[in-house]
Amino acid sequence: MSARRVRLARFGLLATAFAVSACGLVYELALITLGAYLVGNTAKQASIVLAIMVFAMGIGALAAKPLRRWPALAFAAVELVLALLGGFSVMLLYAAFAWTDLYSLPLVVVAAAIGLLIGAEIPLLMELLQRIREQAAGAAVADLNAADYLGGLIGGLAFPFVLLPFFGQIQGALIVGAVNAVAGVLLIFVLFRNDLSKLAKQVLGLVAGITALLLVAAFAYTDKFETDARQALYAAPIVYSEDSQYQQIVMTESASPFGEQDLRLYLNGDLQFSSVDEYRYHEALVHPAMNGPHANVLVLGGGDGLAVREILKYDDVETVTLVDLDGSVTDLARSFGDLVELNGDSLDDPKVTVVNEDAFTWLRQQTGAWDAIIVDMPDPDATETAKLYSTEFYALAGDHLSADGRMVVQGGSPYFAPKTYWTIAATLADAGYEPTPYWVSVPSFGDWGFHIVRADGTAPPLGLDPAAGPFQSLTPELLQAAQVFQPDRDRMDMPPSTLMHPVILELVESEWKNY
Repeated sequence: MSARRVRLARFGLLATAFAVSACGLVYELALITLGAYLVGNTAKQASIVLAIMVFAMGIGALAAKPLRRWPALAFAAVELVLALLGGFSVMLLYAAFAWTDLYSLPLVVVAAAIGLLIGAEIPLLMELLQRIREQAAGAAVADLNAADYLGGLIGGLAFPFVLLPFFGQIQGALIVGAVNAVAGVLLIFVLFRNDLSKLAKQVLGLVAGITALLLVAAFAYTDKFETDARQALYAAPIVYSEDSQYQQIVMTESASPFGEQDLRLYLNGDLQFSSVDEYRYHEALVHPAMNGPHANVLVLGGGDGLAVREILKYDDVETVTLVDLDGSVTDLARSFGDLVELNGDSLDDPKVTVVNEDAFTWLRQQTGAWDAIIVDMPDPDATETAKLYSTEFYALAGDHLSADGRMVVQGGSPYFAPKTYWTIAATLADAGYEPTPYWVSVPSFGDWGFHIVRADGTAPPLGLDPAAGPFQSLTPELLQAAQVFQPDRDRMDMPPSTLMHPVILELVESEWKNY
């Protein structure tokens, strides 16, 4: 082989190493992201997937040693199997979650199998590289590792910035599976076809064709599959669904037992509101904090616009700033007819400014102060939301309260998750406040609790400003009674949750796992 052909062959092999490495990393990220969407707790999902896959990669590298006798055929076979398994991985796991009670076991099996196949790639590629031109082992390893790591970089960037936003998890994985198959088979048929027998070429061609057909058919079936799988997770008909950059957004609509329309919003499977009784939650969240100065109000979370609706009932409110990470949620609140009707088109009110940024990061960049801060965040069942229930976050938010300002935090259920609820109280206390806890009944959620604090650190009394009343579910007497907790759910001595020690994450998972 001439020097020029050797260089071209080496380039082709290293380009293949680059491509399959990018595919392998995308499979890892897809499994981690799917787990975060379906189960929550991103840190745990990432740890499980990475630990299993890295371990399996080591086993796969050892298992590939006997295959070095037939490196070309073995590599092509590995890539075709990996293309199918990796390409279908998200679809298979989503199906297991939607139609069975299983998820963790299939996740472990799929992650281990993908890891085994990825682990076999480098030893086989090393053997093929040496057949092109013999070179020192150290130099060959350096070349392959460089291609492998660069491929990992591209795969890691392509997943969140290209595949996920433009194709979604299922179609993105299928596309990567196709790239994986093409890269592996093309390398063998172009550079190492003479290493294959006639029968091996025929079988390999047939399997490659079947793989392509399966991936294309699955890609075409994706929309129907996602619709059916999502519907299996919800009792009521789905009227809207979207996989945003940050989460899975689903809205359902049905008739309640009382004949009313029941519109529900779910984020990553967690109920955010039911139109039948959301007013109970939002009145309790907003109005005690508005019983004081409230010219300028900050809402952290609450992208559905329902808390803003309650705030705008006060004529003397001058500005409302809503900070919600996911622009897809706030866009939905501005455009989905039934939701716009429910929130009173609040997000398009001229007093309201919507900011789509991470609340923690955004607050650190601000210098202003607000009279009332409404913290209406999703439950802290994921790494991303746990930081918004930390001592550091509450101290940061409190720094932006005016002298007589108040801040209220939704605290989850003091009945179903009492440790979580009282951990939030302890975290607020650790941030320098004396919170006033209270709870109300929201049938869709059960008993639901809140904590309200004042800028000067003293416990604020609960009251209602009659300027915005009458309310559907609150009276001054009921609000006073809301501060009384049953003996079996009374105050618990819990440690605070911090950025470096987010104890609330494990508490949420452990307390809600049976509900």
